[in-house]
Amino acid sequence: MLTRKQHELICFIEDRLIETGVSPSFEEMKEALDLKSKSGVHRLISALEERGFLRRLPNRARALEVIKIPERAEPRRAPTPAPARKAVPAPANDVIEVPLHGRIAAGVPIEAFEGSTMLPVPAALLGAGDHFALEVAGDSMVEAGILDGDYALIRRQDVARDGEIVVALIEDNEATLKYFRREGAMIRLDPANRAYDPQRYAPAQVRVQGKLAGILRRYS
Repeated sequence: MLTRKQHELICFIEDRLIETGVSPSFEEMKEALDLKSKSGVHRLISALEERGFLRRLPNRARALEVIKIPERAEPRRAPTPAPARKAVPAPANDVIEVPLHGRIAAGVPIEAFEGSTMLPVPAALLGAGDHFALEVAGDSMVEAGILDGDYALIRRQDVARDGEIVVALIEDNEATLKYFRREGAMIRLDPANRAYDPQRYAPAQVRVQGKLAGILRRYS
């Protein structure tokens, strides 16, 4: 027999899988059950695994499979045949490895694309297109929520609109992460930190390498 919280959690996961095909995040589960911390979610999931109600899918980030659900006190919908569960799309919770090309400045431009290792990234953070990652160095984009040591996830493209955050390659050997703007005949790269000044270049000096798609932050 399940506890009330275990019952609420397995039903919440099942409903989310039916509606979206994607298992909820630990943050969403914590909020749905009004828990104080994610550790409570981990304990509930472990208990449901032990009782055979839930299974974690290997090699995927937070991917869960409901094996069976308890009877509900009230039907979720009108008593009609339950809709067939959507197949859980494998990419949604998978971890994808993207190339990690050195460090990029969120301050004075520094050399980038110095090498290539692979960085595992939850697929849900990436959209369509070809992506790579750069480690952020500096603090000139802090007001945009981009901190020193973050990993900037970049979608490859060679054009940008005003106001987009881009990787700009300057004179083919230095790269920086900045807001992209056109200013008359010049290209202006704006920081997101009032302590830094904008950088201005002739268009021939700047090549857009990609647009910011997301930020990955590690807390350990």
